[in-house]
This record gives sequence, structure tokens and C-alpha cells, in this order.
Amino acid sequence: MKAETIIAELNQLRKDLDEDKSDIEWLTLHHVFCFVSYKMGDFQQYLDDQAGKGAFDEFDG
Repeated sequence: MKAETIIAELNQLRKDLDEDKSDIEWLTLHHVFCFVSYKMGDFQQYLDDQAGKGAFDEFDG
């Protein structure tokens, strides 16, 4: 699993919402997207570890 795949999906979820800084759902998606994007190397390492545990075996992408 590539980090870019997950980041792209997270970004799409964020864009599907109207930007509303008073909405906890938008705030959550926005800040998680920003943080994970900033830590791409760490996130890819996490995904590689999870892939080794079979976390993405059912994903067909």
C-alpha cells in the first residue's frame, strides 16, 4: 500500500465537505490530512508494517 493512495482518499473525503472551521468533522479530516502529509515517510513506514501483518490483503486497488 502506498501512502499516496491513502492520502489521496483522505484528501477527497476532506474536499467532499464544505470548509467549515466550526465543524469537528471538517477540522478532523483537515488536520489529519495536513499532519499525515507532513509525515509521509513515517506514514509509509507504518503502512509497510501493517501490510506485513496483512492489513491490506483484501484491498483491490
